Amino acid sequence: MAIEKSTKKIKRRFGDRAEGRRVRSISPMARVSPFIMKTRNTSQNYIRDEIITNHIDAYVKEKKAAGMQGFNMMYVLIAAYVRTLSQYPGLNRFIAGQEIFSRFNIEICLTIKKEMDLNSPDTVIKAEFEPDATAVEVYQKINQIIEEYRNAPGGSFDGAAKILSYMPGLLMKFVVFLLQVIDYFGFLPRFLSRLSPFHGSFFITSMGSLGIPPIYHHLYDFGNVPVFMSFGAKKHRYELQADGSTRHVPYVAYTFVMDERIVDGFYYASALRYLHKIYKNPWLLDQKPEVVVADIP
Repeated sequence: MAIEKSTKKIKRRFGDRAEGRRVRSISPMARVSPFIMKTRNTSQNYIRDEIITNHIDAYVKEKKAAGMQGFNMMYVLIAAYVRTLSQYPGLNRFIAGQEIFSRFNIEICLTIKKEMDLNSPDTVIKAEFEPDATAVEVYQKINQIIEEYRNAPGGSFDGAAKILSYMPGLLMKFVVFLLQVIDYFGFLPRFLSRLSPFHGSFFITSMGSLGIPPIYHHLYDFGNVPVFMSFGAKKHRYELQADGSTRHVPYVAYTFVMDERIVDGFYYASALRYLHKIYKNPWLLDQKPEVVVADIP
């Protein structure tokens, strides 16, 4: 598929937000849809697919042999999505105040636990990437953030959540409502949206580490995350070939829950095909993309 490549820098204008600029050249239908479908939770589309992991398994094995301890499929999936955003920047839009915005940066959210124990605390970490990030850069940044969290009492989000947890229920409800109103009108301070796990480009969670299939995880009405990915444990099957032989196929099932208002179905489908291209050849993530595509004005 031919991709239009834009090198024009779009200046920030009145009506933009701290984390993104308003997209002004969208179609009338796209402009109206956030006023009809008012929340992310009522604008969700769901898709379930699978990844044949032969090539990813070989890629992960290669990275581990090169000394990248703990490198696994999670890093590949995040790096692949970041690379997809570099070519399909419409996926990095979000809805706020019934308007469509193009995010200035790429922020990935994921949930981690200090230990795989029922009583071990968990938190959401966020990592910010350049659109041309390689798999090695993704691994280094996320690994650093995870290690900092696991070696510390808690992250910045934990501290904010702890403060809220001390409030009486009615006061907490009012504070959250106030934050929603401030966020709706674009006045939420940038340091708070950087802290919030509900604001970002993409949320990913691993059900594979729990040994269960992927869930369809809802989007959050608070914040602006437009896409949620869940992936399950690796499974195996044997497929019958035309010559009567069987082929061993390792695969991982995954789900996407997407805000249908940010782009149309054709755009989503094109981006998913591009993702599959990377899954089949993850070595593409070792090199920078030839060009980073800019979103429309």
